[in-house]
Amino acid sequence: MKVISTPQEFNQDDLYVDLGAITGQRLFLKCEGFNFAGSVKLKAAAAMVEAAERDGLLTADSVLVESSSGNLGVALSMIAAAKGLRFVCVTDSRCNLQTRLLMEALGSQVVVVTDPSPTGGLLGARIEHVRALCASDDRYVWLNQYTNPNNQLAHYRSTAPAIARAFPDLDVLFVGAGTTGTLMGCARFFRAWHRPVRVVAVDTEGSATFGQAPGRRMIPGLGAAMRPPLLDTSFVDDVVHVGERDTIRTCHRLARHGFVFGGSTGTVVSGVTRWLARQERPLTAVAIAPDLGERYLETVYQTNWVQDLYGDDVLEPRTAGVTSPSA
Repeated sequence: MKVISTPQEFNQDDLYVDLGAITGQRLFLKCEGFNFAGSVKLKAAAAMVEAAERDGLLTADSVLVESSSGNLGVALSMIAAAKGLRFVCVTDSRCNLQTRLLMEALGSQVVVVTDPSPTGGLLGARIEHVRALCASDDRYVWLNQYTNPNNQLAHYRSTAPAIARAFPDLDVLFVGAGTTGTLMGCARFFRAWHRPVRVVAVDTEGSATFGQAPGRRMIPGLGAAMRPPLLDTSFVDDVVHVGERDTIRTCHRLARHGFVFGGSTGTVVSGVTRWLARQERPLTAVAIAPDLGERYLETVYQTNWVQDLYGDDVLEPRTAGVTSPSA
């Protein structure tokens, strides 16, 4: 029996789904959504808050503030509530309604930015708002997930070692790229591991993370309008870009088999299956699923929302596989 006194003490770190029957490939999905914050972001949030406390940056009068597309905001809302801290989450119009309501239920203030920055898109506008808040009052403490080394250290110390223990014969690891904290923490760990493991980043089309021109992205989680400061591409062996139509098709395909995952997971699984299909021999592959799908029921899993944004044919059953090449 496990007994906890704060929500951040619990995280199911050793649950994997064998997707072989769905994808026809040797692919295991590490499920990071089974904690009270509902996503992998709990690890980074806890590590960053703990480091700020050790460094004396947080006091009883402090107000945490962070830019987030959703999941980190929920994790920080939960931790702030448990510690009796105030928290302001600066998000944008792509953040799911359920996510915003959950942060507010936890006592956080949610600021929604609607006008993109001319150079940095909605992400840039969010960061500008955070900086303005910090300049207005020295009680604001910005953890800054985009540059905070504890973002990636959390995964170097926990996520990657857990995968190594579960899969000592691992050949390739697939990680979605957002702030790239999870990606870089895992990549740095496996670069120093006792056997070679390829680390493949999965990004969404319209993301500028790996040098592509920024474009429209409607599903929160992966991608960025600018290169993340944490990213070091020398640790990344390959990159796969996935269109949001393929993300949606993959999410619905997984749901038809009983697994309702978030949009980031749909993107990752879509990219993985396409990458593995090009390999000459079977590989032992693990992909990280950042969250579950309940917060996407009004978007990715809502027919009208999908068809309004991506066309009437996006959910047609003509796509027999998990993914199809983006146009």
